[in-house]
Amino acid sequence: MVSPSAPSAYRRPRNTRTILAALLAALLFGLLTAAPAQAALPAWPVLQKGDAGNDVASLQFLLRQRGGNITANAAFDTQTRTAVISFQQSRGLSADGIVGPVTWTELVVTVAPGSTQSDAVRALQFQLREHGYSLAADGVFGGQTTAAVEDYKARHQLTGGTTVGATTWQHLLGSPRSSGPLGTYAFVIPREAVFDGRESLLWPHHDYPAADIAVEAGTPAYAVTAGVTRVNGGLDDSCGLGVAVDGDDGITYQYCHLDSRGVTTGTRVTAGQLIGNTGNTGNSTGPHLHFGIFRQGDSVCPQQMLLALYDGTVPPSPWTLPDSGCTS
Repeated sequence: MVSPSAPSAYRRPRNTRTILAALLAALLFGLLTAAPAQAALPAWPVLQKGDAGNDVASLQFLLRQRGGNITANAAFDTQTRTAVISFQQSRGLSADGIVGPVTWTELVVTVAPGSTQSDAVRALQFQLREHGYSLAADGVFGGQTTAAVEDYKARHQLTGGTTVGATTWQHLLGSPRSSGPLGTYAFVIPREAVFDGRESLLWPHHDYPAADIAVEAGTPAYAVTAGVTRVNGGLDDSCGLGVAVDGDDGITYQYCHLDSRGVTTGTRVTAGQLIGNTGNTGNSTGPHLHFGIFRQGDSVCPQQMLLALYDGTVPPSPWTLPDSGCTS
């Protein structure tokens, strides 16, 4: 005769199998529905003597923050190589004067809103500008820099709030330059300085493709993109005091009627860098900035590019801008 407890004893193995099957199913479901792993970090750039640009400027400001006595000129010259070797020696690294992953990880400085490490903040700001954020490289981690960091980290799904640590530095230095909101371009004057408002950026030029932007004399004029400057024009020239930026994108950008120039021929500039102040020199009937774009020597319409940069959206490639119908 079977005891009353037997049925319960016989059922136990079946319950165990059921529980194990349920656990296995749950595990498989979790694996199938789990969020994909975060993408691999971009590679640190490798910099050495002869290089130039925003990465080099950031390197120089980080070296200054670490005690290096050098001028930040965005050119990896002899002084920069000497400072790199000195830093590498101080950290027990291979002192070859080449900045690769190992040197970068020792060199970057963690900064956050309110940080007093001004040279490290300038290095950060140069990187943010390289990614299209229009802000001054003033060494102040204030509201504009904070907003740019928040936006950049959100776009790249980076954690850690507004603190910029090694992972964010690696993204800024290693990710494609088109990953910011404006690509590699910046608006040519402070946005609020456009005298006649947004729609005035669509006004046609009087006789050939260009743009005349009404501004008060003394308004800062910024490089629209990275490149090398050429001083041109003159007080007796129709352009007045002028600056041309031969852009890294193969396009030339012309600024006319300046009151003063902050660069010389051969100066390496980055998007958003001050190149002069607007004025009323040359053939001008009032204070304004004449801005022209030349593609393979021919004038093209800058209006749509200016309007996009004013609105904070990605501008059209200058290689696709029309050479007529400049308000369409």
